[in-house]
Amino acid sequence: MSQTPKQSAEHPVPTSADVARLAGVSRATVSYVLNNTSAVRISEPTRRRVREAAEELGYVPHAAARSLRAGHTRMVLLPAAHVPVGPLYSRFFNELQWALRRLDYTVVQYGSLGLDGDEAARAWAELRPVAVVSLGEVALTPHGVGVLKRSGAKAVITLGPERVEGAHSLVMDQREVGGCAAAHLIGRGYRNIGVLMPDEPGLELFSRPRLEGATEAAMRTGARIEPLTMSYDEESAAALAARWRGLGLDAVYAYNDEYAMLLM
Repeated sequence: MSQTPKQSAEHPVPTSADVARLAGVSRATVSYVLNNTSAVRISEPTRRRVREAAEELGYVPHAAARSLRAGHTRMVLLPAAHVPVGPLYSRFFNELQWALRRLDYTVVQYGSLGLDGDEAARAWAELRPVAVVSLGEVALTPHGVGVLKRSGAKAVITLGPERVEGAHSLVMDQREVGGCAAAHLIGRGYRNIGVLMPDEPGLELFSRPRLEGATEAAMRTGARIEPLTMSYDEESAAALAARWRGLGLDAVYAYNDEYAMLLM
């Protein structure tokens, strides 16, 4: 029979009171130091003593308790059921997390599969994030933004094709991206253009509106647009390349550099 391990009486969970006793300061001072509070002036020797005591005892602040006092956590929520493939998004994620870390925030990715609109906003609000950066997989509404702000979120940032009232919106119209790509190829004389559609789940959020934009641009000129499904692996790329001559295409818009180089 398995049993749940119990905390040993010889090694109880350390508390801020334990840190205060070891450092010879008040619990309030421990809280100010470990929460990096700048509103209260505390000497560097005292700060060092508190940190050393916390390190010796293995004490870390209780995030849930801290959020109850503050009304929010130091968490920046990044709802994402799928992380888009490509160097631009990878660089964006890395730089975002490093920049927030330098400001003493923690970025937490939250799987939002199966959630949408106001339902998603309520689920995110339960975690009491200080900010939310929504990449467009969930169509936030002004009501949802209001729910998040009332729960303590200081900022809600959305990336998507439309602005959302109450949020800081970075408008990224994927239809326009596809339209510009097709117009670029059509302007150079190509009339039979393949548009590569990644087979990976989640990327249709970007690829589908790009195809629509490319199709609209082609309709104005009589050019032909052919959707081409391809997975991000050599076998799928080789299969597409093998039937290329039979497709009668003279150009391809390949979603991003990785898919283009794999196909080439």
